[in-house]
Order: sequence, then structure tokens, then C-alpha cells
Amino acid sequence: MDFSNILPRLQELLAFYGLKILAAIVIFIVGRWIARALKNVIKRMMTKGNVDDILVSFVGNLTYIALLAFVIIAALNQLGIQTTSFIAVIGAAGLAVGLALQGSLANFAAGVLMIIFRPFKAGDYIEGAGVAGVVEKAHIFTTQIKTPDNKTIIIPNGKLMGDNITNYSAKDTRRVDMVIGVGYGDDLKKVREILEDILAKDDRILEDPAPTIGVLELGDNSVNFAVRPWVKTQDYWGAYFDVTETVKRRFDEEGISIPYPQRDVHLYEYKEEAVQ
Repeated sequence: MDFSNILPRLQELLAFYGLKILAAIVIFIVGRWIARALKNVIKRMMTKGNVDDILVSFVGNLTYIALLAFVIIAALNQLGIQTTSFIAVIGAAGLAVGLALQGSLANFAAGVLMIIFRPFKAGDYIEGAGVAGVVEKAHIFTTQIKTPDNKTIIIPNGKLMGDNITNYSAKDTRRVDMVIGVGYGDDLKKVREILEDILAKDDRILEDPAPTIGVLELGDNSVNFAVRPWVKTQDYWGAYFDVTETVKRRFDEEGISIPYPQRDVHLYEYKEEAVQ
């Protein structure tokens, strides 16, 4: 065997592949450093934007993993390894995982939208996805709600965001919509004065916006007044209950008749708001 030709050949191979290996190592080290730096920059920007910590952590880690995968593929390509098959395998695996977890991914996407747009926050009383209650926790996949009768309901975020959401705690004030029926033989002017006096004596009723009192309709067996005072959100049900009771007492004292059975009163479905 002629060793005189082997040594130069080894030196040639070492010089050629050694440079490739060195370049691949440099690409990996520098690429990983850049990926980590970009991850930290994105996390700082999202934190300054008051984005939820869960989303900050997830987006940061996802960015780092995606960039690191790109760096590894670039390093392998520098070594002369064909990476087309790797990319195809990764794409196929991603598609399979996406199809298997499409429900969870939909909930995750809805959770991200909830964190970004914030239609509600913990402590708000909301109605959505066919249930109503106080928001206890909003996770990235689900939202936990406590009902007025103290039940805990876990709602997938995809279902919650796919329906109308009514947030009863979003505003500082709410209007109490009431319908009070009186007999056709009663003095409507007197009825109006009694209702105005009741509202004026209740400290929870706001002066601005001013309450609305007017004849709503002539019913089958009653003249129906629309009584619409404004209250602070936390006083809604307390004011509604007390005003209703006071109206009955005052009408009895003043001889105002309340037809029986009275027509259905159009009110919001009773919801015990836990903001009190």
C-alpha cells in the first residue's frame, strides 16, 4: 500500500470537511444565540404591552423552538447533508399533530384572542356559551366560571368565543328595566307621581342619567308603565328587589290596583351577580 498518497488525501479531506464542520458549529452556536436573543426581545415587548404571562411564555418558547429548528437545518445543510427529507418529515408530522389536536388548537387560538382583546376579566359576571356566572380563571384553553348556585363550569374557549358574550360587569352603571301594571280605572298622573317619589327616595337610583317613567302600552287588563332607573352595577339586583317591594306597598297604601294575574314582566333572567 502506498502511504505516500494517503496522507495528502487525508489532509485534503480534513481541510475540506474540517472547514464545513467548523462552519456548521459556528452556525449552530451563533444561530442559537440569536434565537435566544430574539426570544427575550419578544418576551420583553409583550410584557411591556401588558400581555398575559401565559401567552408571553408560550410565544417566547415557540419562537425559540422554531428558530432553533431553522438553525439546525442550516447547520446540517452546511455539512452537505440533504435536509429536504427532514423538512418533509417535519411538515408531515406537524400536519398529523394539527389534525389530531384541531379541537385543542381551536381552543388555544380562542384563548389567545381572549387574552389579546380581553372581552372580560376575572371577577366579571358574564353570559356566554349557554351559561352565566362569575369568571374565576381564564386559561389558555378553557375558562372557569362560578354560577350563582356555586357550581363550577369549565367552558372550552373555542365554544365561548364562538358565541355571543354578554359582560354585565363591563360598565359602571346599568339600567333597571321594569314594567309596572295598574288598573284602567286608576289615576295615571297619581301613579306617575308615586313612582317618581319612590325612585327619588332611593339613594341607589342615579340622577344622571335620569330615570324614565312612561306609559309603555295598554295591555289586556292593565295600563303598563315602563320604569327605567339607572344604578351602579353592583346595586342592580338590590335596587330592583327593593323598588318592586316598595311599589307594591305604596300602591296598597294609595289604593292603586295591581291587576291579577299581572302580565309577564320583561326583565333579564335573574342572575345573582357576585360583584357585591
